[in-house]
Amino acid sequence: MSVILPVVLLCAIALFVLSFLMSIPSAILLLVFGFCLWAVGYRYYSAWLAAKVMCLDATRETPACKINDGRDYVPTNKYVLFGHQFAAIAGAGPLIGPVLAAQWGFMPGLLWIVLGAVIAGATHDFVVLVLSVRQGGLSIAEIARKEISTPTGRVMSLAIFLIMVLTLAGLSIAVVNALKGSPWGTVTVGLTIPIAFLMGFWMFHFRPGKIGEASLIGVILLFVATWLGSVVPGTEFAKYFTYSEQTMKILLPTYAFFASVLPVWMLLLPRDYLSSYMKIGVAVAIALGVLIAHPMLQMPPFTKFISGGGPIIPGPLFPYLFITIACGAISGFHCMVGTGTTPKMLSCETDARFIGYGAMIMESFVAALALIAACVLPVGDYFAINTAPAVFQKLGMHTQQVAYISQLVGENLVGRPGGAVSLAAGIAYIFDNVPFLTGMMGYWYHFIIMFEAMFILSAVDAGTRVGRYLLQEFLGIFVPKFKDIHWNFGIVLTGFLVSFFWGYLLYSGSVSTIWPMFGASNQLLACLALLIATTEILRRTRKISYSLVTMIPGAFMVTITFTAAWMNFANIFLPMAQKGNVAGAINAFLSILLLAMGIWVLFDSIRVWLKILSGSDAVKSTSN
Repeated sequence: MSVILPVVLLCAIALFVLSFLMSIPSAILLLVFGFCLWAVGYRYYSAWLAAKVMCLDATRETPACKINDGRDYVPTNKYVLFGHQFAAIAGAGPLIGPVLAAQWGFMPGLLWIVLGAVIAGATHDFVVLVLSVRQGGLSIAEIARKEISTPTGRVMSLAIFLIMVLTLAGLSIAVVNALKGSPWGTVTVGLTIPIAFLMGFWMFHFRPGKIGEASLIGVILLFVATWLGSVVPGTEFAKYFTYSEQTMKILLPTYAFFASVLPVWMLLLPRDYLSSYMKIGVAVAIALGVLIAHPMLQMPPFTKFISGGGPIIPGPLFPYLFITIACGAISGFHCMVGTGTTPKMLSCETDARFIGYGAMIMESFVAALALIAACVLPVGDYFAINTAPAVFQKLGMHTQQVAYISQLVGENLVGRPGGAVSLAAGIAYIFDNVPFLTGMMGYWYHFIIMFEAMFILSAVDAGTRVGRYLLQEFLGIFVPKFKDIHWNFGIVLTGFLVSFFWGYLLYSGSVSTIWPMFGASNQLLACLALLIATTEILRRTRKISYSLVTMIPGAFMVTITFTAAWMNFANIFLPMAQKGNVAGAINAFLSILLLAMGIWVLFDSIRVWLKILSGSDAVKSTSN
């Protein structure tokens, strides 16, 4: 397939649009630039990857069809599975990361979100999904053991499990902050659980295969749930759905435990499918709002903080931009889903392109919208929301509309760092400028807060299930019975342990001190997955040119993540430890441990690559 002409033409259009962004800061142009490159990536680049590099075959039997155990391995309609994949990978990253990264200006974030997703992120998700499908749905750690070496597989197992537990606890903190004391969010998000049960039984038992009917029922009930959520506050029923922070910290891991051990078709799959409708629907609504309201970008292309010293993220643009915007461009968490739940439900191998590559492009679209929402706010208002009042005073900036917006939404938005509040305020600001939607800023603000919670919760329940898979594989090294996918006791025990581990960190609150290393550790996992994928492609094809599709992004991510891990250790955690801070000492140890694991996998991968290229490595690709 010749892709040179369309790629050149569309890239030329994209560069033409990009040149205008510097002088005509219209939010619409950001979307036009993104759509140009997303179209090229999916239509041509992913098609070439599928046909030439991965050689997808629709006749090859997938693990879902071969095993079909009714619990984890369940052949699934590709549109339903796309919904699960998108819902599972689209957590806090594509929403919060771009908002925080806006402190450097809109241009760095835009380029990383769009180009990073097309070249690195979507390629990463697609390739690891295919590798897992061809190896019986194994995790990335088991694939590393088979493709590289047993020690590397065990290093990967420990690294992945550690990163998974930290990530789940961190993501859940964002859900707790969004739902605590919010009966609206609790009612709407809570009702998605029984709705998911109904959809699951409808699609798989009452009316097997009737995806359209279940979808219609789910969407209608989701609108009803959203309406009920808006009605409850202010009534006598509100007290029954208003939970404290500590109560939410118990409810979330309890829910995740059940989601991780129940048959996948019963709760996890239909709930993620249902959530995907809301996620995609709201994203499209925001895009339409941008097109109709055509807001101007208040944030400049670059700010004075690109060299460091920013009030939100103190580090310089390199490497912190690339670990701050994680899921919106590339994310290691995705490889856990792509080698966890999704490969066990893929019914046809050729669907991997639509599900793996396509879902990442959709997430990049969401990240671009989040960046726009942050950058349409006046600069002073953006920093006033995302920094503590004492820090903001030192910036010498002035607010413009934040007091007015606070009055409209019914909450004081000043000094609410973390990204979630400014994202909701920015989207509400866009909607308030759409004809016939004015005067409803309070409604849109609280709706987006609930929307963020649903985004993150889908990643939490899928992540807990993947954590169960990982723990089963790891314990199976010592007790082979744990590898038996039909052993109910092992399933329940590992599901409980994973939920307990991250639930304990969540409840104790100590994980909040580890948050600065989340971005680096998450991107480190993506880096390692790309190295493993490069090994498989090189061994199977014996073509360096094909292996470059993962080798080049992998080399870039090695530079980013190793630099970030060392800077976190030397500039943040070590000074804390030297002052006697226990949390700083723990973070310093974990940073060095993860960095050492990354170096191990890198050098062991290079060793295998050299053996393959020299011809001394036997052709033993485990892909069929």
